Amino acid sequence: MSAPPPSALSSALAADRLGSASVASFALTAAAPLMVIGGVIVAGWANVQVIGFPLGILLIGAALALFTFGYVAMSRHIRNAGAFYSYISQGLGRPAGVAAALSAVLAYNLLQVGLYGIFGAAGSGLLGAMFNVSVEWWVLALVAWLFVTVLGLSRVEINSKLLLVVLVAELAIVLLYDIVFIANPADGGISFAAFSPDNLFIGGALGAVLTVTVTAFVGFEAPPVFAEESRDSRKTIALASFGGLAVMVFVYALTAWALTVATGPDNIVAQSQEHAAQADLMFVLAGEHLGAFFADAGNVLLVTSAFAAMLSYHNTVARYTFSLAREGVLPRSLARTGARSGAPVGASILQSVIGLAVIVVYAVAQLDPFTHLFFWLGMTGGFGVLLLLAGTSVAVVLYFAKDKRGESLWTRVIAPVLSALFLIWAVQQTVRDYGTMLGTGDDHAARWILPGLYLLVAVIGVIWALVLRGTNPALYAAIGKGVEGGKTEVASAAEAPKVGV
Repeated sequence: MSAPPPSALSSALAADRLGSASVASFALTAAAPLMVIGGVIVAGWANVQVIGFPLGILLIGAALALFTFGYVAMSRHIRNAGAFYSYISQGLGRPAGVAAALSAVLAYNLLQVGLYGIFGAAGSGLLGAMFNVSVEWWVLALVAWLFVTVLGLSRVEINSKLLLVVLVAELAIVLLYDIVFIANPADGGISFAAFSPDNLFIGGALGAVLTVTVTAFVGFEAPPVFAEESRDSRKTIALASFGGLAVMVFVYALTAWALTVATGPDNIVAQSQEHAAQADLMFVLAGEHLGAFFADAGNVLLVTSAFAAMLSYHNTVARYTFSLAREGVLPRSLARTGARSGAPVGASILQSVIGLAVIVVYAVAQLDPFTHLFFWLGMTGGFGVLLLLAGTSVAVVLYFAKDKRGESLWTRVIAPVLSALFLIWAVQQTVRDYGTMLGTGDDHAARWILPGLYLLVAVIGVIWALVLRGTNPALYAAIGKGVEGGKTEVASAAEAPKVGV
């Protein structure tokens, strides 16, 4: 297909629009604490049936901190909205990079569309409880989809300001809940059993816990995706990455542990199983100690945080798609940006179409929005990000082995090697325990089909990269190079090689 007219195709996103707090907002709201603990971790307790998720959070947090050193170092030398794709391309080679790119697009799409499930389910329950109004989950999901579609086409700083407002309100009420839960332990004494290795390293459960926990952190890796749109990106991306991760580890570990204190460690699994479908365990407990107002406020913020997270993921997946289209790996029509907004219009519209299709299919098939849409697709998206983290850790080592680029031994070798070893081990454990994570057992088809999607798209990516190498060497050579020094390293729209996809 031919490239679109130069006026409609941008080689770079709108520059210098985001500071550290704005970039961090995309990371922190993608991993919203109310949704993560009240939805993801509670569902994890219900399905996996082990206590030790708070310890799992600390382990994954430590591994991701190691990963972030090399990841941020790569962002200083490669500016590209498709961060995983670009880094793996330059570290492991272009075929691996294209495979990673398609895997990233799949993973973030699954994470984004899965959130329509928890938004619809939680919103429907909230309206029923507060106003005695019965609304189907998919109706609310469609309303959210419409707003995400409109905002996805808007200026990126408008999105970031909205996310910051939701984030501040959410963190305030989560910390209030934590104080109340710890001050009112179920068994009359504060227990640290949730941090005991005996409650985590249990056969058949460890991999499931790791994947659920990694999914809780998905979004921490978002800052380099917005490097092209950041002010002083070298400093901004580092501050947003490390600062965002530190906030996540602290809030997640504290809140998950506080919940076990409030229910009693021995009761957290049973309580989670009772409340998982409505994602309301935190709010029921808060209501017992703080009254209905604070419980309802938390419920409202759960719904708004789910919306903020789906908006954040929408922005992320649109930029990955844009990055691939800009370099000709995907159709160049997806690299169209708004003349005024600078937003990736073509890629954003594609993501909205995918979201609409999923909502319609799940509504028609009458599938459970929480389990089958939010949890299954969300966990599979998280598994995809885990694969990309492992691959990127290896890519960092190989990239800096060619040229140290002034980076320290810790940043370019020690930290990424340690993170790679842990993440590769976590991938192996996850594949082994995937059925446990889904709550289906090993005999269910979903146990193999869902993780197998990544093998399928990776094979397609490698084949497509090899086709490009043979048919369009110039385009192939530009894969993964992104933007350096404010200039794209691919041809301009007028000069871009024509490619059919």
